[in-house]
Amino acid sequence: MSLDGAALAKGCGGTLATADQLCGRDLDRYRRTLETGSPVTVACTLQAPLFEEIAEEAGAADRVVFANIREMAGWSVDGAAAGPKMAALLAAAAEPRPEAALVTMESAGVALVYGRDETAIDAARRLADHLDITVLLSRPGPVAPPLRADFPVLQGTITTAKGHLGAFELRIDDYALPAPSSRSALVFGPARNGATSTCDLVIDLTGGVPLFPAHETRSGYLRADPRDPKAVEALLFEASHLVGTFDKARFIDFRAELCAHSRSRITGCTRCLDVCPTGAISPNGDHVAIDPYVCAGCGSCAALCPTGAASYALPPADALLRRLRTLMGAYQAAGGFDGIVLFHDGDHGEPLIHALSRDGEGLPANVLPVRVNEVTQLGPEVFASLFAYGAVGARLLLRARPKHDLASLQATLDLTNTLLGALGYDPAGAGLVATVETDDPDALGEALRAAPRGTPAPTPARFMPAGDKRGVLRTSVRELQVAAPSPVSTVPLAAGAPFGGLAFRTEACTLCLACVSACPTSALSDSADRPLLAFEESLCVQCGLCAATCPENVITLQPRIDFAAWAEPRRIVKEEEPFDCIACGKGFGTRSTIERVIEKLRGNHWMFAGAAGEARIRSLMMCEDCRVEAALNQGFDPHAAPERARTRTSEDYLRERAARDGQSV
Repeated sequence: MSLDGAALAKGCGGTLATADQLCGRDLDRYRRTLETGSPVTVACTLQAPLFEEIAEEAGAADRVVFANIREMAGWSVDGAAAGPKMAALLAAAAEPRPEAALVTMESAGVALVYGRDETAIDAARRLADHLDITVLLSRPGPVAPPLRADFPVLQGTITTAKGHLGAFELRIDDYALPAPSSRSALVFGPARNGATSTCDLVIDLTGGVPLFPAHETRSGYLRADPRDPKAVEALLFEASHLVGTFDKARFIDFRAELCAHSRSRITGCTRCLDVCPTGAISPNGDHVAIDPYVCAGCGSCAALCPTGAASYALPPADALLRRLRTLMGAYQAAGGFDGIVLFHDGDHGEPLIHALSRDGEGLPANVLPVRVNEVTQLGPEVFASLFAYGAVGARLLLRARPKHDLASLQATLDLTNTLLGALGYDPAGAGLVATVETDDPDALGEALRAAPRGTPAPTPARFMPAGDKRGVLRTSVRELQVAAPSPVSTVPLAAGAPFGGLAFRTEACTLCLACVSACPTSALSDSADRPLLAFEESLCVQCGLCAATCPENVITLQPRIDFAAWAEPRRIVKEEEPFDCIACGKGFGTRSTIERVIEKLRGNHWMFAGAAGEARIRSLMMCEDCRVEAALNQGFDPHAAPERARTRTSEDYLRERAARDGQSV
């Protein structure tokens, strides 16, 4: 592997030192560097355990990070030209990465082995020394009874299941106990439905439909095909170790006050509910609730959340964008051009890239790999920032059979490509942001070398992302437009986009301001001084709550990005003169509304007819305080309605007929 010292120095800054055997005869150079107290980036991951041990001894473990420039850059047919890429990887590795919060799960080892035949009993027997076992057989055929009752063997079928490692709750139908006198086969007694069970682990050897959606990600739920001995062995080994305390990352930060799910029992945004593969998200009044114990960290909810109520925490959006900013800045400073970023995960993507570098042609010199927890966590703010920083393409490496549904990711890519096409980054419409779904390293290499290259930003942005997710998203899209090769003022978007405006039929608007109270982002606002409705388009997330709430149906959603409207602080949609109280002169309500109410009531309702009615009409022209005083002084009685005609009954008609006929009743 060749090193371009000049390119590395230009891109990285700081002090650059190279060695032939940093883990061997040059190890003292590493120790002396640690003594300086400065942050240290080591471009060797093979001997990372050795370097970490030495750093721990020196009390410098928190100052050392690692960057892989061998498999990711140097081992390639383009290795001689990979100097700028190496500089970018080293610079990006030094960016601080916040630690994610954790949730804790406790397992006492209470396990339910769920199966159909002797396979489940054999598995339970092997686990009995490690776990507290119960066997549940669903619709079993002839099953030989065990010679010793080392654990319960029951009959039943799980109809509903919820929970996670340490806290499963199951509902069981067809539940029955075996007869102790069972001879050649287990004989079960009378069955009943609706039994419940709690356990720490569920070991599913039925070979049937999984009990949970996205079951591979459910902590504590282990499932294998009973006909696959290798899979059963792996399951038993894993199950035997699931006793104790376990930490799990809290992948999503959720702020309920920003959620646009519902207001006043009217449903608005359901994006996260529609895409969650594990069922971790559920409605919870005006907002949703996210169960961190069930969440598998795919990040689809955070990628689609328009308000920033759900944001990814591993890492936060602003931290990832700062890493991309450093990556692209160092790459360009070191002389790199036409940079394409390859996003990949650690479980699938990293081994595939390693295989390509060791046994194939390696990554192209202009492809910059960026590891993320899950590729599906990436939202439009990531891609907008990336192209504003100067990238000409992005690829997302996925399995040939992805773990999660990709509908939410595809929606993000469609939105991004629409923006890139409209702003001149992709004049040919080639699709600069796309997935590579493969398990073949050679296919990955071919796809990357054939990836189209867009038009780079003439003057790449260098903005520093900061703030919450929605703020970062707005900033990124603005910067994408400012840095664009062919900027435009308005970009139409498809329905469901997280940006847009509102069209108002102002002539029918009564300024009731129901839309203001329903808006979760304050895109719609009023004024304490006078009756008006104002709208700030950059805050609108197209949740539709305002349109659904408006009693006059005067609001229509317009998915788009109007950069000119974004530059305005807010615009007045409708404004009217207030109606002045005839008693004290204080303004209240709107003149058109008060006059419309008076017109509808005068002479058309008994309370507002005649001389007394005129007094009540005058009370409608008063503010709330003066109206109460007038009602007390004048003795208004809202129940003093004229007596209604008595309801006529059959007896009335019979009496009248008898009177006409001269008969007595």
